[in-house]
Parts: sequence; C-alpha cells; structure tokens
Amino acid sequence: MPVSIPTAPDLPPPDALIHELERVQRLHADRQRDASLAVALDRLGSWQSRRLRGTYDDLAAQPRYADAIAFFQSDLYGGDFAQRDADLARVVPLMVRMLPERVIATVAMAMELNTLSQELDRLLLTRLPRADGVFTVAQYCRAFRAMGHRAERMRQVQLIGDIGSGLDGVVRKPFIHAALVMMRQPARLAGLAVLHDFLERGFDAFHKMRGADHFLATIDRRERALIDRIMDGDDAPFADPSAPEEAAAAG
Repeated sequence: MPVSIPTAPDLPPPDALIHELERVQRLHADRQRDASLAVALDRLGSWQSRRLRGTYDDLAAQPRYADAIAFFQSDLYGGDFAQRDADLARVVPLMVRMLPERVIATVAMAMELNTLSQELDRLLLTRLPRADGVFTVAQYCRAFRAMGHRAERMRQVQLIGDIGSGLDGVVRKPFIHAALVMMRQPARLAGLAVLHDFLERGFDAFHKMRGADHFLATIDRRERALIDRIMDGDDAPFADPSAPEEAAAAG
C-alpha cells in the first residue's frame, strides 16, 4: 500500500504559505541530518531536472521561453532550497502586509510544489534498487509505478500550471516589478538575496514571454502524457538524462 502524503488543506493564502513553509522546513531539517539522503536527493533532483530540460528542449531553444524553462528547472524543482525557504519564512509577515493576495497565493503554491516534490522524491528513493540515487531510466519508471501516487503526480502538474498562471498575471502589474527592483539592495543588506533573486528571476522570465498560455499548455499536455505512459508500463518514455553527464565525465 502506498505511503500516504498529506493533502494540502484549503486555507487563505497567508495561512497556506505558513503551512507549506512549516512542512518544507521539516523536510530540509531531515535532509541536513542525513548526509546519505542529501546525496541521493541531489542526484535524483539533478537527474529529473535534466529530464525536464530534455522534454522541453524545443521551448528552451526559443528566446521567448528559455528563461521560463530555466526557472522551472532550477528554481521550482530539483534543488536544495533550504536557504531560500528560510529567507521566505523570515519575511512572511512583511509580504502579507505589502503584497497582493494573488502574489501570496502564487508563492504558497510554489512552496506546496516544493514540498510535494520532495515528499515524492523520498518515496521514489525507497523503490529504487540502490539507495544512493543511481539508476537507469527503466529502474526509475518501475519505481515510479511501484510507489503509486498518480493523483499527487497530477497535482504537481496542476501546481506548475497554477504557479505559471499566477506569475503571468503578476507580470501585468508594473508596480510589482518596480517594487522588486527597489527591494534588490535592501534585500541583500538584510541577508535575503537568495529569496529576492528567486522572485526576480520568476518575474523576469514570465515578463519576457509576453503571454504564457502556449508555454503552460505545452507543459501540462506533455507532463500528463508522460505520467500516463509510465503508469501504463512504458520503461523508456524519454531519453536517458544521465547520458550527457556520463559523457562529460568520460571526457
């Protein structure tokens, strides 16, 4: 029977943000206490990030979408965001007072995606044949199926779309961009540079697109189809993301 993953409660955006930050900080603490877990999660996250890049190499090749692909790949999934999340926890009261609720809701969804992805990664590691996060595409797909949680996988896809839609709406508000620029130096002086860089990269990436409908629809369609293929028994639904890394190491 699959291990249960808590469902995010339906809360007002400020409360949802606090709830998700508390969840993700517990996961960060577990990671820091267990060096072998941290190594395995880093490997898995890097591998999945490269898979993501390979799936969307056509979008990444277009200047309109390149920054948004990089933002999803490096800032929303596949990394260790402990410092950014710690920064965020420090400024939640200020954000709630100064930013529109829609912005708070988008950040809360980003934290939910972070938390859900980490929880799924931990469960996936328990299904892989090795505990160090080294595996083949076929082993990954078999572990993906064995752990179940199809609904949670689809929730990941939904969150990506909701976060993207939220960012696409925010970039239409010129005062928010001006506020981010004005906050750049104060954020660095306050030790919040990591958080500020995350917010500014997301804003700039979506502002550059001048409309994210095609981008988000493409991600939604491809990710749902990929989940269906794996769950239906496909052990080779994408090229091996390890290949470029292994070729570089051999060189």
